[in-house]
Amino acid sequence: MTVFENYLYDLQKIRVLDNNIHVSKYVQIDLSEQLTDHSRKFLEDRHNFEAYIDNFLETNKALVGYGGYNERRTLYKHHDLFNDDETEERNIHIGYDFWAKGGTAVIAPIDGIVHSFDYNTGEGNYGPTIILEHKADGHHFYTLYGHLSLDSIEDIEIGDQVGRNQSFATIGEPAVNGNYAPHLHFQIIIDLEGNFGDYPGVCSEKDLPHYLKNCPDPDLLFKFSEL
Repeated sequence: MTVFENYLYDLQKIRVLDNNIHVSKYVQIDLSEQLTDHSRKFLEDRHNFEAYIDNFLETNKALVGYGGYNERRTLYKHHDLFNDDETEERNIHIGYDFWAKGGTAVIAPIDGIVHSFDYNTGEGNYGPTIILEHKADGHHFYTLYGHLSLDSIEDIEIGDQVGRNQSFATIGEPAVNGNYAPHLHFQIIIDLEGNFGDYPGVCSEKDLPHYLKNCPDPDLLFKFSEL
């Protein structure tokens, strides 16, 4: 691991959703291209997609489905945002998704300030998005929170202090979150590369090495793989 990855791994008891949700209520969910044809069909329609997630959580007696880092997905094929005639298809997810009910509280994993925020509109986009900036133990990095509620970006200002475990946003509903089943997209970013209130959360095969280096695996923080 790099020095920065070791720093992330050494942090303990990190969560980004309501602390009242016990870790036993989290379950890993696979939305990769390895899904059966039957399951993939459910991802093509938002209502079916939401029902698929709800049924998966209920079956597993869970409140949160997590995962998706470096996951190749077919669900982006239906969005022009990720496919056009001039660039390579973007279908590899480079953040971490937390599938949970709309309105679920989002908490800061680490002390930081509001770097930027925006309402990234359009089918398949982030919807309301907040980026926090962190400086700790000689490290300078960012965390991105996408698919939030509109309320999450109504009363914040750039430079606002956000403390660890502070609730600062909520998960948005499909009407505002890019028309996805409710979830939080969480991403660690070393270099924002000039972006403001936005940063790619899905990349192409060609660009994957760059994004894996610039956006480390969030499980270094959450350590779900060790449960």
